[in-house]
Amino acid sequence: MFIKLLLIIAILVQTIATIFALKLVRTTKYNSVWILFIVGFSLLSVERFFQLMAVGKEVEPRWWFFYLGIVVSVCLSIGVMYAHKLFKYIDRLTRQRQLMNKRILTAVLRTEEKARSRFSKELHDGLGPLLSSAKMSLTALSRDENNPEQKAIIDNTTYVIEEAIRSLREISNNLSPHVLNDFGLARGVEHFISKSAAMHEASICFTTNLKTNRYDTDIEVILYRVICELINNSLKHSGCKAINFSLAQNGNMLVLDYTDNGRGFNPQAMMDCGMGLSNISSRINSLGGTFDIVSAKGKGMRATIKVSTRNEPLPTHHKHNEK
Repeated sequence: MFIKLLLIIAILVQTIATIFALKLVRTTKYNSVWILFIVGFSLLSVERFFQLMAVGKEVEPRWWFFYLGIVVSVCLSIGVMYAHKLFKYIDRLTRQRQLMNKRILTAVLRTEEKARSRFSKELHDGLGPLLSSAKMSLTALSRDENNPEQKAIIDNTTYVIEEAIRSLREISNNLSPHVLNDFGLARGVEHFISKSAAMHEASICFTTNLKTNRYDTDIEVILYRVICELINNSLKHSGCKAINFSLAQNGNMLVLDYTDNGRGFNPQAMMDCGMGLSNISSRINSLGGTFDIVSAKGKGMRATIKVSTRNEPLPTHHKHNEK
């Protein structure tokens, strides 16, 4: 009875496997894999059925059982070999999809930077000269004889125009940092820090061995934007008193090690809902780099970014862990 039960279960399992293989025939490119499995499982079911019928009876094994077993073994063996090709095909498709996503993201980021640069140039070259001309005209007026009321109006208007020119330069530089374009990543970061430190009480310590080294434009722009995003997040959201980070060339790698002593956060929650972490991760992924972040409430945060300066990308990933 026990043997009969096992044979019945075997027949049912092999029949279910045959049905699944039938459904997969049109799903993938390698139909021959599933056809071989269908044949193999079907023959196994037939073999088990005849074995079930023979249980308890003294029946000599039929001669074709031997050949049936050989056919089943050959079908399943070849099917497994073809399945290996199927998995390689799926893996190749996955790599192609990842490469396509990376190219799309890179194109989006480049388009964004071109739009920033064009808008910055239009502001600087279009609105800037107009404001400068207005200031020159007011300066000429101030040389004439004016009563105190008129002089106060001219002085106040001159001050407003000077503030507008200063704001215009600030906006233009934020859109397309001229120091970064002219002098490289290290100088661009130092310039941004000097502006940020003047407006906040937190101390910012930056060390680097890059000096005047220049890199691919995508690498420089993306790392600059990422560093600015990290600093802004720390200053606006963490309540930190100190930020320490280093940017170093280590062989063919650029390594950013960033820490603050702020209130900390849940990296997974922030990755899902804000603080620009998902944006940082996407930018680093577009370079084929890695982005790891560790934080916990009351324990600050630490981020490590690695980007290859060669064409070969690193295994792309991002990690976020609570301390």
